[in-house]
Amino acid sequence: MKKFAYEARDRATDKIVKSTIQADSESGAAKALLAQGFIPLDVKDDTSDQGFFSKLNNHITTKDKIVFTRQLATLIGAGLPLSQGLATVLNQTENKKMQEVIADIAGQIEGGKSMHQAFSRYPEVFDPVYLSLIAAGEVSGTLDDAMNRIANQQEKDAAIASKIKGALTYPVIVLVVIIAVVVFMLIEVVPQVQKLYESLGKNLPLLTQIMVDMANFVVHFWWVVLIVIVVGGYFFRQWLKTENGIHAMDVFKLNVPLFKGMFHRMYMGRFTRTAQTLLGTGVSMLDTLKICAVAVNNSVVAASITRAADKVQGGKALSTALEAESEIITPLVPQMIKIGEQSGKIDEMLGKVAQIYEDELDAQIATISTAIEPILMVVLAVVAGGMVGAILFPIYGLTSSLSI
Repeated sequence: MKKFAYEARDRATDKIVKSTIQADSESGAAKALLAQGFIPLDVKDDTSDQGFFSKLNNHITTKDKIVFTRQLATLIGAGLPLSQGLATVLNQTENKKMQEVIADIAGQIEGGKSMHQAFSRYPEVFDPVYLSLIAAGEVSGTLDDAMNRIANQQEKDAAIASKIKGALTYPVIVLVVIIAVVVFMLIEVVPQVQKLYESLGKNLPLLTQIMVDMANFVVHFWWVVLIVIVVGGYFFRQWLKTENGIHAMDVFKLNVPLFKGMFHRMYMGRFTRTAQTLLGTGVSMLDTLKICAVAVNNSVVAASITRAADKVQGGKALSTALEAESEIITPLVPQMIKIGEQSGKIDEMLGKVAQIYEDELDAQIATISTAIEPILMVVLAVVAGGMVGAILFPIYGLTSSLSI
């Protein structure tokens, strides 16, 4: 598939539209445009810049996907044909990368592919939950409801992720400031103290001497520090992409002091909310559990869900299967599912559990944000105290000895 830049007239609005489309050839692009309700005026190979900054600007964000999904659901619900709905959404989309994806999906559907098949061409944009809900919506004839459920799911995930990032932003900023202050003191202030002692022929105190040595190393071998940071950061990021690295980080999140409760609630909320969405759209129990194992985005939690799925496949009730995973799956989840199994409303009970965990997560984030401030103040006091002890106390001692 190639990308073509085109200029076309929209039959519905008689407006001139300029965008891009993916096709096998110029004639294929023109046919796809005609099928979408456009009259091609000019179709040519796209030669737009695809450099680093261009790729950053064309990145498809969660907001782009939510807006696209919500608009398409509204148009389908209003009775608009799918191809026409995609063409309408395409005209309202500003992100160029998203335009390319929508245009290609529209072309695939016009070519006879199902909506699920067309969307499946872009797994980096549409996750397994998204694709499964589309497949279920097509089979059940409730595509608009499925799309609305997808948008709701995405909005809740985005809101939770935003709150967690907000809780972690403040401590990161403070730590960066502390490091910057320490580096400044080492480079600018500590050498002055060393010169003062040398001019008087005095020996530096141990703590001050250690800081002087650190300052000298930073000043003369800053490039070594920079190389270590860059190379170390690169290999650490690469390690995090390996199976061992991913597992280690997932275990760390579930056990790190202060934050482990927050991450646990986030994963339980994500699991139950995703399961509610999938089951409510008609996805089978086993498929729901398999998709949830991927959607939680934690290998430890995913392993527990997978073990529970194997037991469900063997004939056990979901609540019973999850009770055996009590180290990871909190007791509230199987308890509420058991009530749902008895009443025939598992998806409804899962929704209630998800809401409980989402509310608890909000409270946990607020508590962490409040608790972090005094902890950081203690860290800052310790660092400041160490700097004072290494710089000011020796000066006072030196002044006292000279006065004597």
